[in-house]
Amino acid sequence: MATEHFSTRFQDLDTWSSLDVLTAFYEGQLSAVAAVRSSLPAIAAAAEEAVARLRRGGRLVYVGAGTSGRIGVQDGTELPPTFNWPDDKLVYLIAGGERAIMKAVENAEDSVEEGVAGIRNNKIGPDDVVIGVAASGRTPFTIAALKEAAARGAQTIGISNNADAPILEACSHPILADTGEEVIAGSTRMKAGTAQKVILNLLSSLIMVRMGRVYRGLMVNMRATNAKLRRRSEVMVMQVTDCDEATATDAILQAGGDLKTAVLIAMGASPPQAKGALERSDGNLREALTDFFKTKK
Repeated sequence: MATEHFSTRFQDLDTWSSLDVLTAFYEGQLSAVAAVRSSLPAIAAAAEEAVARLRRGGRLVYVGAGTSGRIGVQDGTELPPTFNWPDDKLVYLIAGGERAIMKAVENAEDSVEEGVAGIRNNKIGPDDVVIGVAASGRTPFTIAALKEAAARGAQTIGISNNADAPILEACSHPILADTGEEVIAGSTRMKAGTAQKVILNLLSSLIMVRMGRVYRGLMVNMRATNAKLRRRSEVMVMQVTDCDEATATDAILQAGGDLKTAVLIAMGASPPQAKGALERSDGNLREALTDFFKTKK
């Protein structure tokens, strides 16, 4: 496996100056990000299918062990505050259970039974999107979970940092970021982990864009849970509608904090009209605005 290879280039790394060591680490990170570019078509295809399933009420399911599992949790937990994605539409299956998020659980990644049980216990089905992440592409826990999910009709996405890895054969949407050997041999929390984070960022963000949770590059589904985010909400309404601060604040108040509804209200809709337009457009603000102005005419 390329991620486990030892590079003679770094055999005297511990004797280098701190700046030289950091330069090697930094260059490794840059190459990891660059390795993702060739996988963009695969990411796009996976996202498009995911959107269709999620619109039917499906869930995003992150599966992994060790670093890969934690990166999945990190990606998923950002979706509710950023895009107001429902918490009950997220499932995390990490080898060793929740305790493995904070502390390594030895040998957990080798448990095929645990991987299968996680899928069965969560009643994964055809509307769900299961994302398995493994640097080696050979983790038994993750591969078993993907195979069980596929057998139940779910969409399966496999992310690996090694070409010809079994995980890429065990899923319907293989995504490869061939990051090669690590500066510190086998330490896949570095280059491989960075590439995994980038892929998940791209995948989940594209899904949210296609789900209508982004408008004009703005997080219009965001949860305003603190003073900073409440101010951001006001600014977004002003940006989209070109209204003043008082109008934005009043619109947000009338909308009960819902940004999309607030935008429509600031554009002249009543709260019932705004909610109706959003319901007819399945929550897509761009389509809701078009609907409202057509109706207004």
